[in-house]
Amino acid sequence: MTLLYDELTQACSKEVTLKYSTSFYKAVNLLSPTIQQDIHNIYGFVRFADEIVDTFHEHNQEELLKQFEEDFYAALKVGISLNPILNSFQKTILKYDIDVSLVDAFMRSMKMDLYKSQYSTKEEYKQYIYGSADVVGLMCLKVFVEGDQSLYESLKDSAMRLGSAFQKVNFLRDIKNDLDMLNRSYFPQVDLENLDEPSKDVIIKEIEEDFQAAKIGIAQLPLVAKLGVYTAYLYYFELLIKLKKTPSSRLLETRIRVNNFMKSYLFFKSYVKVKFNFV
Repeated sequence: MTLLYDELTQACSKEVTLKYSTSFYKAVNLLSPTIQQDIHNIYGFVRFADEIVDTFHEHNQEELLKQFEEDFYAALKVGISLNPILNSFQKTILKYDIDVSLVDAFMRSMKMDLYKSQYSTKEEYKQYIYGSADVVGLMCLKVFVEGDQSLYESLKDSAMRLGSAFQKVNFLRDIKNDLDMLNRSYFPQVDLENLDEPSKDVIIKEIEEDFQAAKIGIAQLPLVAKLGVYTAYLYYFELLIKLKKTPSSRLLETRIRVNNFMKSYLFFKSYVKVKFNFV
């Protein structure tokens, strides 16, 4: 008898994706209709947690995040939540038997954003990225393989490397906002306020290696997921190219974007390569 309510909560998660990221929304629409909603459900949960730590500065963010986490576990236990985003997310968790430790790791990284502004060591940096990005890739991978545990295990590393690549591109693109608005610096041992070309080159090389490892896994994804994931891959790789060509001083002044014409071209390129099995 909860069918109507479930449909409503899923519509909320889908609307969250549309409102917060039109590019990601378009990429999700390239997935098979059988899995689109579950990716919206994951995104809705991740986005709300991220909003708490990045945006709600006039409120008690620690208390809000704690309540959000507690409400999720309560929803998981009883199978329903009056928070529409949590209701949709817990259904996806249960449907695909997603390991709750992935959610735990994600929430740990969100909590780090509440009190930590500098990442001084590689270990701290990797821990944060694992929780904020890699585990999201693994949650999505669970949906992409539709219960094929053997395929999931073989693609785990590539999924995490893709999550890392996306996150690091975001870090590099959003340097100005992270420093000015949030007082955060994620790259260890890099003075982002005085970012120079050698330091930027090291970051770019690291991201390129992540993309290279991720592409191996994308080629092995089921068809229900390949077009959407490969399109997102091309979009972020294009961002990386633009970041690489942009002088380091300019990254502190502006946010690099991919224009609509290029987005259309990347979709066409992705469609052709996937259709003819060139990925």
